Amino acid sequence: MEKVIFTNSRGESIEFGDSPFYLQYVDGLGEVSANIQTQKSPYLDGSSYLDSLLDDREIEIEFIINYPFGTYEDVSKARTLISRVCNPLLGLGVLQYKNDHVTRKILCVAEHVPVYPDNGGRTKVLQKGKIAFIAPDPFWLDNATENYKLEDFVAHFHFPFKFPVRFASRGDSKILVNNGDVPTSIRVTFRGEAINPKITNLTTDKFIKVNREIPTGYTLIIDTDERERKVKIIAPDGIEENAVHYIDLDSDFFKLEVGENKFSFITDGGRPEVYVEYQNRYLSV
Repeated sequence: MEKVIFTNSRGESIEFGDSPFYLQYVDGLGEVSANIQTQKSPYLDGSSYLDSLLDDREIEIEFIINYPFGTYEDVSKARTLISRVCNPLLGLGVLQYKNDHVTRKILCVAEHVPVYPDNGGRTKVLQKGKIAFIAPDPFWLDNATENYKLEDFVAHFHFPFKFPVRFASRGDSKILVNNGDVPTSIRVTFRGEAINPKITNLTTDKFIKVNREIPTGYTLIIDTDERERKVKIIAPDGIEENAVHYIDLDSDFFKLEVGENKFSFITDGGRPEVYVEYQNRYLSV
C-alpha cells in the first residue's frame, strides 16, 4: 500500500493513504528533467558535453476525503486541515513516501493551496482534491541517516626522540558505503580538544583541514553540503563561531562517491570524539 505523509515546518502532518484521506494517485516519484550543459566551438560538428544538471522535482498527488458515516462538517474540517498543513507560506517541509518495500523522503514546498473541484468531485461526505509540491533538491533520501563514530588511535610517536622529532597524532579510518545513486555530502563532528583536525576521503585523496586548536568542551562541525556548506566551532555556552577562515587553502569540500569510500580523520593532538553522518541520495523511488 502506498502512503504519502507531508510534515510542514511547524511539525504538523497529514497522511494520504487510507481513511479518511485516500491516496488516489502520486506522480513525480522518478520523473525529473535534466539540463544538459554543452559548448559550441568553431569548426566542430555538434557541440562538446560539459555537464548535466537536474531540474527541480515536481510531485503531484490526488486524494479523496471520505467520511461515509460522517457529515458535511467533517469534510469541511478535513479540507481546512489539509490547507493548513500544506500551506505554501510555511516554506520547506518533509514529504515522505512509503510502500510495502521502501520508505524515502524529500524536502519540498506546496506549489499552491490544495485544489478542491466542485463539478463531480464533491458530495456531502466526499471531496476530491489535488496538490502539487516542488522539491528544489530533486534527490530522494533514506528515512534514516547513516551515522558512525570513529575510534581513536595514536600514531607517529617515536621514543627515544630523534631529531627532527615527530610528535603523536590521533586518528582513525573507516570504510563508508554510499548506497545511493549519486555522490553525497557529509557532516563531521569533533567533540573535545583537537589540534589542526583533518578529514580525508582516501578514495579520492580529497581533504579538509582546519588549522586551529579546538579547546576542551568545544565542538567543531564540518558540513560539505553545497546548499548549507559550513565550518563552525560551538562553545560550551552555545555561541557559534564561523571557522571557514581557518581552513587550509588546499582543502576541498568533498563528497562520498557512490560505493565504498575509505574515510579518515587525524589531528596533531587532543583526544576528540569524532562522528560522521550522511544520507544516501536517490534519483527515484
